[in-house]
Parts: sequence; C-alpha cells; structure tokens
Amino acid sequence: MSLNNSDAQEEAGEETPLLHTQLATQQSDDLEGRVLETSHTSTPKTEPQKSPATIISVLLIGVFIANAEGSLVLATYGRISSEFNDLKNASWLVTSYVLAVSAVQPIYGKLSDIYGRAHMLLVAYALFALGWYLVPLRDVGSWRSYVNIVATTGRSLGGPIGGYLADTVGWRWSFVGQCPPTMFGMLLVWTMVPNTTSLKASESRSIREGLSRVDLMGALILVGTITTFLLPLQLGGILIPWTHPTIFILLACFAALSAWFIVVEMRVAKEPILSLSMLTSWDVLLPNTVMFCQSAAQLGMMFTVPLFFEVMQDASAALAGAHLFPAVVAVAVAGLLGGYLTKRTRRYKQLLVFATISSSASYLLLAIRWNKEISFGESLFIVPGGFGNGLVQSAAFVALTAGIETDDMAMACSSFYMSANTGTVVGLASTNAVLQGTLRRGLEKRLVGYPNSASIIDQVLSNIEYIKELRGPAKHIVLDAYSQAFKYAHFINLAFSTVAFVSSLLVREHKM
Repeated sequence: MSLNNSDAQEEAGEETPLLHTQLATQQSDDLEGRVLETSHTSTPKTEPQKSPATIISVLLIGVFIANAEGSLVLATYGRISSEFNDLKNASWLVTSYVLAVSAVQPIYGKLSDIYGRAHMLLVAYALFALGWYLVPLRDVGSWRSYVNIVATTGRSLGGPIGGYLADTVGWRWSFVGQCPPTMFGMLLVWTMVPNTTSLKASESRSIREGLSRVDLMGALILVGTITTFLLPLQLGGILIPWTHPTIFILLACFAALSAWFIVVEMRVAKEPILSLSMLTSWDVLLPNTVMFCQSAAQLGMMFTVPLFFEVMQDASAALAGAHLFPAVVAVAVAGLLGGYLTKRTRRYKQLLVFATISSSASYLLLAIRWNKEISFGESLFIVPGGFGNGLVQSAAFVALTAGIETDDMAMACSSFYMSANTGTVVGLASTNAVLQGTLRRGLEKRLVGYPNSASIIDQVLSNIEYIKELRGPAKHIVLDAYSQAFKYAHFINLAFSTVAFVSSLLVREHKM
C-alpha cells in the first residue's frame, strides 16, 4: 500500500478491514490488460460479504504448506546434497529459498494493492509463497495466534514426514506430495477470497501502469546486494582462501550495490520498498535489529540440529527431522504466551530482554554440552532457543508498531519481515561457513599422515552416507572434527543472540 496515496489509504487502511464489499464491475477485457475499471456513474454491484474466519481458514492451508516445506527442507537437505556429492554447499538449498522470499515479499503487498489479493494469492500458491493481509491492526494479535498454531503444526509434521519419505521412497516425493494440498488451496482461494484492491472505483489501471508503482529495480538490487554478501561466506575458507581476489571483488560489489540501493530508494523509486528515512528511527531500527539477529541465530541452530543427529548419532532423516519438534512447539507456545502477556500487561521490553537471554542460554548450552554422545535431556537444550525466538517474534512486532504512526505501518511491517528473512539468510550462511571451515581444518589437522587422507576429507565434506559407512579410527577422527565444528557453529549463533540482547536493552517502551 502506498504511503503517499491518501485515497488508497482511506479505502483500505491499517485500521480498516479489507473484507469489505467490493464496489467495482469487472470489464470483459480484464484479462487483456485492464484491472477493475468503473466510472463514477456506474451502478455498484454488491458481493456477499464473507466472514474473516472463513477467509483466514482458507489461507491457513497455505500457511501449513509453507511451514511444512520449511521444516521438510531442514530435515532432508543433508540427504539431498549428499545425493549430489555436495554436502559442503547444502546451505544453499535453504538459502536460495529464503533469498527468493526476501526478494518477493517487499513488492508483493504492493502488487496485491494494485491487482487484487485473490489474484496475487493464486500467483503466490503457484510460486509457492504466501502472504496475508486481511484484518484490522487491532485484531492482528488474535489472528496471529491461530496462524501460529497452524504454522507450528506444519513445521512439526514437515520434518518427520519429509524425512520418512526421504528414507523410504526418496526425497523428491516429499516435494511432489505438496502439490495436491497446494492445488486445493488454490481452488479455495479462487472461490472464497474477495479480490479487494486499494484502488477506488473511479480509478483505472493497466498492467503497465500498475507495475510502474512497484519498485522492481529496488527489489532486484536488494537481491544482488544480499547475494554478493553471502557468496564470500559460502566460498571463503571452503572452496577458496579468504585472501583470494574473488572474495575482495565480491565484497566490493556488495558495497557498490548497497550504495546503489540507497540512491534508488531515496532518489529514483516513486514508491520505494523501504523508507530509509524511517529506518533511521530507533523505534524502527532496534526492533528490526533484534528480529534480524534472533532469526539469524535460530535458523543457524535449526540448520545444525538435523545434521548433528545424522552424523553423530547415525539417525535417519525422519528421526533427525523429528528432533526439531521440541523447538518448534516452544516457538508456538512462546508466541501465544507473548501475545497474551503483552495484551495483559501492555509491556513488551521485559519480554524482549528475557527472550534474548533465553535464546543465548540455549546456544551456550549447545556449544558446551553437545558432544558426540548426548542424553535425552541434553537434546532438549534447543527448547529455550525456540521459546526465546517465539517471544521475540511477538514482542518485537509490538515494539515496532507501538513506536510509529499508523501511516507508516505498512512499510514498517514490510521492513520487519524483511529483517527476519535477511537475518535467516545471513545466519544460515554464517553458520555453514563456520561449520564447514572448522570441519575442513579439523580433518586436515587430525588426518596428517593418514592413508588416503585427501580422499577421506573430500568424501566427508560431500556425503553423509560415507560418514555412516566409516569404521575404526577414521570414524572417531571424523566425529571429533564434526563435534568441534558444531561447537564453533553454536558460538556464532550465540554471538548473534548476544547482539539481539544488547539491542533489546536499548528498545524504548511506549505507552500502549
């Protein structure tokens, strides 16, 4: 939604339910390039109004599928990358997915305002991404709790089911199996979701005119900026030395693209995807920083957990994915509890501080106590991390919205979710870089003078199944190297969470 378009804001503002009667007659040439053309004198056509519960129920199918896929990828990425003998680059399976979300999410709300939410939801299902924007801001907390439950169910089932399919019929079927519910969701969206836009009935928009309102250049530059930042993390110390000229070239490209993005958003874009002036406000910057760092830490942890159990415990993909379940449940419980406490106490800073402490304690325990053999109780050390992440998602969002004007709400929320997605990408890349770099150095140090050491190192970095087939001293050497690498990876997550903790201390508490 444009913050500069007062008419559009009046029609579908943050406080206005978007489930209203649509006063527009669709022209016969709509599919040929025109969207929702009417004149001032045309007779309005009233459509039956559907309840928020009905529409939210339809959209929750997409929430379930999207979250199930997320945990499915985390549970099976080791098996998938091992099949291609490229375990060291396994993080790109998750990174590429989240990077695409980071690129699409900022502009998707704008496209929905222009072309209608039902149409864009159908496109989202087809592209397998989902966003919803349906209810007044005052009701967001209540609906988010229901979405949390469905999202948690999806994340809880996605890992074990995806892992089981990978163990039995192959990982490809775990993705094919998502097609039927996706098609069912598309059918329900087509028949049940009103295609509301932010255009007034008297306005006319062609496809070209509509796209002119979208900051496509800014979105593309943002993707390039993030990619040139991630590539050095993925290449340095793993495929090429950190002193290689390619690393410096990529960092220079990152700096240049960052500067270009700032210029485009400030000088070129008519309706920028991010208001850089707004991001200089502490009330926006600090909650975004907390969310960025917490997302980076939590996804880094979630990335290492299935791999730990597959490598150190010889667990199947299904069992490794099931080990994510306690953390996923903790996220949902904390999200619900955080929403309840915020509503009851009208305070959020204390929750933010406690959440980051809880997460930091989790990552510290993982770094200290997770060795080659762990007990059931020690396997639950991931729970405080999930609990803290759930509280942050709830409290940081409230902290952001409490400190800004209603007119800036849409763009601020966009920046919040972009921070979460970008943090996820950066955290995942950082964790994998430390894990793979430490593992390679540890193997090279421990296998000095060992027969066929170069071949062993290459196979260990490429295929989980090779590790499971090792026996004798070589197996112990590999597990020792992996154990140390996991510890360093958890310390990286602890560093991100510590920054989130410091940022939470600086957050200002506004009267609610």
